[in-house]
Amino acid sequence: MHIVRFLFWQYHPLLLSLGFAILLVFIRVIAMNTFFYSFLLWNLFLAAVPYILSQAILFNFHWKTPKVLEYGLWGIWLLLLPNAPYLITDLIHLHNDYSNWVWFDLFMMFVFASNGVVLFLLSLWDFFTFHEVNNRKHLLVILICFLSGYGIYTGRFLRFNSWDILLRPKILFSEIVSSIYHPNTWLMSIAFGLFLLISFSLFRWSKRSWN
Repeated sequence: MHIVRFLFWQYHPLLLSLGFAILLVFIRVIAMNTFFYSFLLWNLFLAAVPYILSQAILFNFHWKTPKVLEYGLWGIWLLLLPNAPYLITDLIHLHNDYSNWVWFDLFMMFVFASNGVVLFLLSLWDFFTFHEVNNRKHLLVILICFLSGYGIYTGRFLRFNSWDILLRPKILFSEIVSSIYHPNTWLMSIAFGLFLLISFSLFRWSKRSWN
């Protein structure tokens, strides 16, 4: 019980935001008698995993985690990070025949997309503040934003999952190489990357303003 109280006190604004998104899905299931949008719950869980991982890395840092393990965990984190802003692309499901409660569906999808962006920003902030901030760290953040943009592209347009790097590595590598020659790849990846970078810049700016 003490752990539950501590976690709620530490993360209650985020938990309330996530809980609100989940509540909207349950309301829709009851009102429309369909489980179509239940996939959002799984996507929201995947979006939360990078933040859970970055928080765990920060916690373990105080226990002097070996460098090899630390770098390995950050590598896994980077692989999973695009799952958070990927929620933005779920807006495409508003064109589905099951999306017949138009304004509620739009609002619900916006709430999920917003949570995805927030989870991305919080997790990237963990990385940004993990060590002393320097020019190299700024360049890494820029790179991470654009890699995440490409990660979103591979998820939505190429239809790969994070774990396909283990389950279908050859197919994934082949599709990645092929996608390099498509203008749409660069357009969407850069667009997503710029959005994430600008959002993180605003997030950092708000942090400085409050301090």
